Amino acid sequence: MIKVPELLAPAGSLDKLKVAVDYGADAVYLAGLKFGLRSAAENFTIQELEEGVKYAHDRGAVVYTVINGFLHDQDLAELPEFVKILESLKIDAIIASDLGVIKTIKDNSNIPIHLSTQASCLNVESAKFWKKQGVERVVLGRETSIKEAGKIKREAGVEVEMFVHGSMCMAYSGNCVISNFTQGRDSNRGGCAHSCRFEYSLKFENEEAKKKAFFMSSKDLNGLAVLEEFIKEGIDSIKVEGRMKSHLYAGTISKVYSEALKYYAEHGNFLSDQIYEWERELKKVTHRAYAASNLTEKADASTIFNERESDPNVDYIMIGNVIDTVKDEFMLVEVKNAFEKNQTLELLPFTGAAVPFKANEITGLDNESVDRTKPSTLVKVPWVEGAAKNNILRAQRC
Repeated sequence: MIKVPELLAPAGSLDKLKVAVDYGADAVYLAGLKFGLRSAAENFTIQELEEGVKYAHDRGAVVYTVINGFLHDQDLAELPEFVKILESLKIDAIIASDLGVIKTIKDNSNIPIHLSTQASCLNVESAKFWKKQGVERVVLGRETSIKEAGKIKREAGVEVEMFVHGSMCMAYSGNCVISNFTQGRDSNRGGCAHSCRFEYSLKFENEEAKKKAFFMSSKDLNGLAVLEEFIKEGIDSIKVEGRMKSHLYAGTISKVYSEALKYYAEHGNFLSDQIYEWERELKKVTHRAYAASNLTEKADASTIFNERESDPNVDYIMIGNVIDTVKDEFMLVEVKNAFEKNQTLELLPFTGAAVPFKANEITGLDNESVDRTKPSTLVKVPWVEGAAKNNILRAQRC
């Protein structure tokens, strides 16, 4: 088998961790309730961390915790206790960006340290420096190309990780303070308001020449088409952005990239019509227009996403997940978004193509017929061949 990169997926909550792992992620990254850069995500309590680590480890996946905020002294005072807890839970690595944080982790545990993309490591000498500080892997700045990443790995002698899919930041690896000034929310301490996605009015020398634009908003990254380049350059891990995104996103992206990597490992190429199916699947989750960004050549004006919202043509939503199945009879589904009797749904299996079926019968736990479901309820729908616990059900928006 050909060696392929680790697939690292986002886990914004315990449920999303399970979805990512079940759909093929080799690793997940997550945050506790403090010290990370996605304070608006659900994040993990200590009890959820314990359950999540066990769930992943039992299925052969690993778990990385992010402590990637830039901390002040009062934060650092609280960090040693949290680090010791993480070590007791057998967290596989901590992703950090601050030198003080890295020293605190080393002083209080033996947990491997990965350098966050927030540190903007972009060259060989920077990678060598961080290696001397005890970092085992560098998550390179998103300004780095795949070829540059390969050179850094070879010459610095350190593992390298790169983003392969998801939202992109207009600032250098997220080192942005626009939210600090516009809304009083510290971007580098978990409070980013995504101010770069707003519409701004531009004034030119000619006062009458005004333009409204989303000139700081970037298209989303999609590295599926250049996946072979990651493999050839020996990149150790490819990372999917999106801890605040949906369960459907976590499952779909994990499934697509996992299947693609496994196909290459077995065949040594992507010479399959399946590549077109993977591309179609990536378009079924909410996203902005896709681009390869800096992966093969430097991003330019063509990677600006000058629109208000994500792609309006994406019309699939998650309508539930399978709680249990009774073969040849029914699937027990936890409803996330309402759907109706006789509506066409799709089962997203852990491997293989989505399976469309018609919900020609919906019943509650009392076996009473249901015409329209309600979120946060349990219902029974017709059994589908290959259905398994934790499978996602999706549907086109009505």
